[in-house]
Amino acid sequence: MQIFNRDQTVQALPYSKLVPAVAEAAKELAAGTIVAPERQVVTIDAASVLLCMPAIGSDVSATKLITVHGNNAQHQLPAIQGEVVVFDTATGRRLALLDGPTVTARRTAAMTLLGIETLARQKPASALIIGTGTQAAAHADALVEYFGVSKFWIAGFTHAGAESFASALGQRHGGLNVQAFAAESLKQEVPETDVIIALTTSTVPVIPAKIPPSTLAIGVGAFKPNMAEFPPELLHARQIIVDDLDGAKHEAGDLIQANVDWTGVVQLGDLLSGKVPHPTAIPVFKTVGQAAWDLAAARVAIRS
Repeated sequence: MQIFNRDQTVQALPYSKLVPAVAEAAKELAAGTIVAPERQVVTIDAASVLLCMPAIGSDVSATKLITVHGNNAQHQLPAIQGEVVVFDTATGRRLALLDGPTVTARRTAAMTLLGIETLARQKPASALIIGTGTQAAAHADALVEYFGVSKFWIAGFTHAGAESFASALGQRHGGLNVQAFAAESLKQEVPETDVIIALTTSTVPVIPAKIPPSTLAIGVGAFKPNMAEFPPELLHARQIIVDDLDGAKHEAGDLIQANVDWTGVVQLGDLLSGKVPHPTAIPVFKTVGQAAWDLAAARVAIRS
C-alpha cells in the first residue's frame, strides 16, 4: 500500500488529471455506477465530530475519515485531520492512504474548475474570491495553475485579512494583479470579473444580487441548511446547476432558504452526459461536495 503525506498527495493530484477524473465521476454518479451514500456524521463531543464518506466504484473504492475538533488550537493541532483509504473493489486489497484535508481541498477546487469549464462562455482571465480560508487559497492556486488567471479581487471579512491573503497569493505566484478589500464593500461596488467564487461559512448572502449576465457565480462554502452565500434574487433569476442534487437538497442552505423549485435544478453530471441540454444563459453553480469526488482523486493518485 502506498502512503502519501500532504506534499506527496498534492503532487499526486495535478489539476490537469484531476478535473477530467472528477468529470467522469460526476457522470458515473448520475448514472448510478458509483455508489456513494450521504456522509455519516458521528458526534464525539460538543465541539468534535467524526465524518465518514464512502464511495464504491467498479474499479476502486475509497473511504474518507475526517475528524473535526473545534478546540484543537489549544493543543497546537489542526481542527481538521483525516485520511482517504483507497482499496481495490474486487478484492478489498488496500492500495493507498492519502492525506484527507489535501484531497478535500483539491477535489473541491477541481469541481469548481470543471463547473467553470462547462458553464462559462470562455476561459476566465479574472476572478473575485470571497473568503480567505484554506479553500479560498486552494481555489486561487487552482485558477492560476489550470486557467492561467492573472487578475484577482480578494474580498475578506476584514480588509487586513484580505491584504494578508493577497500578499501570500502574490508570493506563491509571480506576475499576478491582486486587489484586496473588505467584503462589505461589495454592497456598493462589484468588480467586473469573469467568475465570482464564494468560499465562506456565512449565514447571510455574500455574493452580490446583481452581477453582469456574463459573470458565472459559484457558491462553495455554505454546506449546512443555516448557511447561505447566494442571495435569493440571483437564485430565482438564473438556472441553478449543482454538483450533487441529493446532497444539495439537504445541505445547500442558500437554495433551501430561497425555496427554489427543485424540479428546475440540474445536476452537473446529467449536463455532462447529455441527459439535459446546456443552459442558454450563464447559470449559477452550487457545490456541496460528494464522496465520489474523493474517489476521483483516489483514481488519479494510484495511477500517478
